[in-house]
Amino acid sequence: MEQPRTRPTQYGRYGTRRDRPAKPARPPLPPQAARAAGGGVVRASRPARLPQRGPAPPPAARRLPNPRLTGLGSGLFCGLVMLLLGLVTEALFGASPTVYGVLFLPVCVLTALWVREGDLLIAPVVVPIAFAVGLLPVADEGGGSTLDRLMGMVTGLATQAGWLYGGTLVAGVLVIARRVRRVRAVNRRVARNRPGA
Repeated sequence: MEQPRTRPTQYGRYGTRRDRPAKPARPPLPPQAARAAGGGVVRASRPARLPQRGPAPPPAARRLPNPRLTGLGSGLFCGLVMLLLGLVTEALFGASPTVYGVLFLPVCVLTALWVREGDLLIAPVVVPIAFAVGLLPVADEGGGSTLDRLMGMVTGLATQAGWLYGGTLVAGVLVIARRVRRVRAVNRRVARNRPGA
């Protein structure tokens, strides 16, 4: 008697069961948490993650203005403020050159602190020019003509040279200190990012 031919069972594209690749082993499931009395699964709660923030600046530092003026902006700021202070000095203090010189020093400090890092060397240049601009209303030689005003300004620059040099020196020292601090910060950053450091 003839035996009927049996065909092997085909399983997809791999043919026989022996030709199929082995299934990758599944990773074991994590152990279940303790069950509650009602049969539900109790899940452990994760602690809430708080966003990482740096230390908050002190309140006094938050209130101080910190503008960054360009070279042209610092020149305009210094010149306009000194012209305004010259007019105020002439109106309130009888064109006193000493009051004008005292008011010149804080303007030099603000100009040197508010100029941006790329234009630091502008500050010691613009403060003497602003001193001369603001000296126009203060200078008075007794007459009202333009020539008398110019002669009074030249005389004022000669007699008030101490205030002029002092304000320029203050601006120069502040600019140099800011420049040194910036160079040190850049060198520190480069040394920190250098491989093998």
